[in-house]
Amino acid sequence: MVELRDSMILLRPWQHGDEGRLVHHADNRRVWRNLTDRFPHPYRWDDAHAWVAQAGRFERLPEHFAIVVDGEVVGGAGCERLADLARRSAEVGYWIGEAHWGLGFATRALRLLTDYAFEHFDFERLQAGVLDWNPASRRVLEKAGYRLESRQQRAAFKDGVIADLWLYVRLRGDS
Repeated sequence: MVELRDSMILLRPWQHGDEGRLVHHADNRRVWRNLTDRFPHPYRWDDAHAWVAQAGRFERLPEHFAIVVDGEVVGGAGCERLADLARRSAEVGYWIGEAHWGLGFATRALRLLTDYAFEHFDFERLQAGVLDWNPASRRVLEKAGYRLESRQQRAAFKDGVIADLWLYVRLRGDS
């Protein structure tokens, strides 16, 4: 099993048994409001079972990980290959349960995920979009070595609001 770790966190593939902590942390409007619409709200047991089953299926290497701190799942991180001309690029994403915000876990997870993605896949570019109202996530990306590439005005619609989308990137070889 692939495990990525530093002194405080572990990233490992999602597995049966994670559903309870997943629902506990993910069924939170404040978490959902900062994520793509693929992340459901409310987040129910059926959603957790479907996600763990989907994320646990991979051909060669996992792309989605549970973030584990002191043996407890506290969030998730992953990357997804883009398509067509952008097939050597991936979108990265991460989330942390609200009780664990501000403790540096997202930055640590993103650093581990970024190193893993460049080491094990042929990606030349990793990118993440951040909604205008989420400066904490922009700081996570900056601390993990990503740079602001563009601020896409009025490019997102979330929670009934039109928002700017800040696009951050990290290229293979960036330090």
